Amino acid sequence: MQYDKRPLSFDAQADLLIDRGLVADKSLLITRLKSVNYYRLSGYLYPYRVLPGDNFKPGTSFDLVWQHYAFDRRLRVILMDAIERIEVSVRTLLIYHLAHQTGPFGYTDPASLPKLLPAQHAKLMERIAGDTRESQEVFVEHFFSKYGDKHEHLPLWMAAEIMSFGRVLTMYRGVPPSIKRAMARHYMIPDEVLTSWLVSLNAIRNVCAHHGRLWNRELGYKTKLPSANKNPEWHHPVTIRNNRVFIILTIAQHFLKIIAPQSGWKNRLYTLLDAYPEISRPSMGFPANWKECPIWQ
Repeated sequence: MQYDKRPLSFDAQADLLIDRGLVADKSLLITRLKSVNYYRLSGYLYPYRVLPGDNFKPGTSFDLVWQHYAFDRRLRVILMDAIERIEVSVRTLLIYHLAHQTGPFGYTDPASLPKLLPAQHAKLMERIAGDTRESQEVFVEHFFSKYGDKHEHLPLWMAAEIMSFGRVLTMYRGVPPSIKRAMARHYMIPDEVLTSWLVSLNAIRNVCAHHGRLWNRELGYKTKLPSANKNPEWHHPVTIRNNRVFIILTIAQHFLKIIAPQSGWKNRLYTLLDAYPEISRPSMGFPANWKECPIWQ
């Protein structure tokens, strides 16, 4: 099928939305459309559509839709703050254990990352080399000016500072099980659960980095929960769904109680939720009794 839709002026975009039943002040709507792409806003309008079709449910207010957009933006900021702290902690432990086991340049040897196929290790090294070439960090220039005659790679603890979280995750996947177990013990969860959590956090990090809709998103990757036998706080008295943002927030809270208990992150999240009482908690995966969960206490 040929795609034949044409771009619309801001005025025409506003008329289209109002014609479909959106209750809005047209001049304010145009102002918002000039600052936020029509297509981006459509994700927040979608829950109010009468399906099948494009019309909105009677009484759909743009003010309410905009509240959801503003809430989502602030939620991403709060979650990114948590993920940054978690990422730095994970990098630190990974580099610590791997460097002590294999040395500063051991990561360049495929044998040091036995869980990666040779082609996967080669691809990782190629990407780290690209990160190194493109880096503007002073420490990179200093290292090669002083040691470049003997070394073509950065020591692991330097390379880690210029690697994306995705590369860190690849390296984590490649390390021996003993390192994964040691890291998981620090976070008081099984190693297979830690792996699942890091995959989920990386996916959510990408959503936040690209300003994607988060608040009512159904997660494509179903995050693992610790077992009820060993970690009952993840199951009772609150049932945690593993396909909505609440589980990501709960994972962040678990990490931060260990990494940065002084951060006040939980209180900032509470303040945000209190500021937007009209936002549907069930759409985010929040159970009615979520504050009874021991992880949030």
